[in-house]
Amino acid sequence: MENKDRLYQSFGELLYVAAMEDGVINEREILTLEEILMEHPKGKEIKWSFDYENEHHSDINTLYRKVIEVFSDHGPDEEYEFMHYALTKLALVSNHVNASNDSIATNFSTDLLNRFTKDAESIKDNFQS
Repeated sequence: MENKDRLYQSFGELLYVAAMEDGVINEREILTLEEILMEHPKGKEIKWSFDYENEHHSDINTLYRKVIEVFSDHGPDEEYEFMHYALTKLALVSNHVNASNDSIATNFSTDLLNRFTKDAESIKDNFQS
């Protein structure tokens, strides 16, 4: 099982992927992210990871694959519920902010949320087998 600190780092990376869906992270997304992370005891560590990826302009597709690999190695965890909650809130903000953009961009956060949910269920199923 992976280290919990690595799991929290991956949360920050996944939130970065969600926020970068349209190629830019806007102030409203940052404020929402900070609000979400205030609710988590490791919020500062998660935000640090998010900021690191943002400063380095990481590729979101590569980063997502890396995150899912960490989650797979780690196995099921109740923390995924918080991640699902955070992605849902971020998707709502992103979709509202992008309401005037074309539907491909506005649906990315929702698609990412669905993909994460499916991958998390798959991880859970693999560990129950």
